[in-house]
Amino acid sequence: MNTADLGLPVEVPSTALFTDQYELTMLQAALKAGTAERRSVFEVFTRRLPHGRRYGVVAGTGRVLDAVTNFRFEAGMLAFLGERGIVDEATLKWLADYRFQGDIWGYLEGEVYFPGSPLLRVEGSFAECVLLETVILSILNHDSAIAAAASRMSSAAGGRPLIEMGARRTHELAAVAAARSAYVGGFATTSDLAAGFRYGIPTVGTSAHAFTLLHDQERDAFRAQVDALGADTTLLVDTYDVTEAVRTAVEVAGPELGAVRIDSGDLLLVAHRVRQQLDELGARDTRIVVTSDLDEYAIASLAAAPVDAYGVGTQLVTGSGHPTCSMVYKLVARAESADPSAPLVPVAKKSTGGKTSVGGRKWAARRLDAYGVAEAEVVGTGPVPDELADRQLLVELVKGGEVVAREPLDAARERHIAARANLPLSATQLSRGEPVIPTEYLHLPSGS
Repeated sequence: MNTADLGLPVEVPSTALFTDQYELTMLQAALKAGTAERRSVFEVFTRRLPHGRRYGVVAGTGRVLDAVTNFRFEAGMLAFLGERGIVDEATLKWLADYRFQGDIWGYLEGEVYFPGSPLLRVEGSFAECVLLETVILSILNHDSAIAAAASRMSSAAGGRPLIEMGARRTHELAAVAAARSAYVGGFATTSDLAAGFRYGIPTVGTSAHAFTLLHDQERDAFRAQVDALGADTTLLVDTYDVTEAVRTAVEVAGPELGAVRIDSGDLLLVAHRVRQQLDELGARDTRIVVTSDLDEYAIASLAAAPVDAYGVGTQLVTGSGHPTCSMVYKLVARAESADPSAPLVPVAKKSTGGKTSVGGRKWAARRLDAYGVAEAEVVGTGPVPDELADRQLLVELVKGGEVVAREPLDAARERHIAARANLPLSATQLSRGEPVIPTEYLHLPSGS
């Protein structure tokens, strides 16, 4: 089953207050000044990747579409805004009828990105676009950070499956979003049932140390689990003595035992010893699953170990040291008046300290070399060169306020596998380095 973004099985609440107050005060001032209806273009991008990362991963696009669709100011919300004096009556009246009626273009979920990539382009009146800044950034910054960590981990795993099991290490709602992003980035399953229910991600789980400790003997715990779940279950073997537990596990379940899980100790050494013991006991097909605060570096260090799957929690749901992508939402073009036919004018922030932005409504394309490997992220304004016409990255997601690009989550997962495979081989190196391909700019407005 794959329900991702295709007829949601649970209600999505209004997202209208997932915002910062200044978005509403800007709206009020613009309404009073007569500039609120000026056609505007906002873009989401990041000026740099997290230190040492070679590429970013777009995740959360489906959740952004949900958030925009459900951005509605309900009666209680309007009452709150009025009682607090956050906005005036005229603005409250405008908010009561708010529906995003503009257009959104963006990189598809699972695609990779680089510094300066225009990941999302939101077009409409200033008033309707400015309100979406915080909710869009909160989703994309979180989900893309998790997906990037997941991508690095899945690359390090070398084809061995990964289990997402970080729900207890983060906010309960963030856990669901993290599981979704991990799946996009290459994880195979999740332990979080809410994520399975909400997005159709395959779920797994057997037992913890508490189940073993509940019983008088480890053998009793193993017997109870096998009787309930069958011999193909996964038995946790490091509660007491690993060697004795493996022996007992095979005696109880037989050589058809599905897997054993190791959650502590020197995983490289223990995995080798357990594999040898299982083989000697005739359980040659019994798999070995390792957990214990793994990250991409620990997973890579186990490449030569006889490990069949990895369970990852804390390091995944915290972005493996980079819990955000530092994405920003900036106005890059606006009309000179509220006249629908008024031309767009590029605008850009001028600042020191590396916080400048580039004006103009942009397109993006990825140039390939003669071998079909990505060699540059090309970002520009104006005409798209003929040789890049079929390599453009932005796709229409929302047209006239209506979502036009929903897709199953598996499509994003498959897209990421393909996008990562088209990068230079050095993209999968865990050593620190610069973005694996450069960003080049074309036809930019003068002075931007």
